[in-house]
Amino acid sequence: MSRLLADETPGTHATVQVLGLTFNYQTLISSLIAVTITIVFGLLVASRVRTGTAPGKVQMVFELFLNYVRRMVGDTVSDQAGFVIPIAATIGFYILVANWLDFLPLQKPIEPATSDLNQTLAMALVVILVVQWYSVHVQGWRGYLRRFTKPLEASWWIRGPFIILNVVEELVKPITLSLRLFGNIFAGVVMIYLLGQLFAAGSAFISKTLFGGVAVALMLVWKFFDVFFVGTIQAFIFMLLSIIYFGHAREGLEEEGHHAAQPMPATT
Repeated sequence: MSRLLADETPGTHATVQVLGLTFNYQTLISSLIAVTITIVFGLLVASRVRTGTAPGKVQMVFELFLNYVRRMVGDTVSDQAGFVIPIAATIGFYILVANWLDFLPLQKPIEPATSDLNQTLAMALVVILVVQWYSVHVQGWRGYLRRFTKPLEASWWIRGPFIILNVVEELVKPITLSLRLFGNIFAGVVMIYLLGQLFAAGSAFISKTLFGGVAVALMLVWKFFDVFFVGTIQAFIFMLLSIIYFGHAREGLEEEGHHAAQPMPATT
């Protein structure tokens, strides 16, 4: 059941050198599987959408998910920020698939893609960069820079010292966003490693029967909890925080009156 053997150490990844670059092929293979499932599932659901016909159960679940994301974006960001919907939905669904794949008894060298900080940090950086672009787009450079002088309703004597804090807050967003997902998924990998050690403990038949049976039972219980509960919650939190950051990108827009900026195209 466990992918981690007794002589493996969590946190270490098998890598390969290509043209002077180091690649973690565990993450690449796991990511490729998750990306393929995400794309195929999305295309399959889209191909079955027909006007005037009753949707299937899978399509209904997917539509409920998209409608929920649409309402969240409308309430948190703006009704005119429709482009955020596919970004948030795709990221959330991909992370969900990547986390749920961890339940399968995939053997070495496959490990959860989100247990690699490089991947979670890359996703967080992409989100934050798009957020910065969106903020400049809707507010202009003047409104964008004004965001870093919060609290906006206070006088400049109070707002001035907060500029550094606001800049630091923006810089650490991708770090906290990536570490939250990575830490929770990596903790599950460590737990499986410890249970694998328990499974391998002792050389006597009685010891193996006693500890091995307990370890297998604990591993199954932990797998269900970690993959389907913790994994789902972490996918939702990453998606939710991404939407909230897009909402932060509009801070001060109403007060400053930057409505002249071109609105983002809405998606249906």
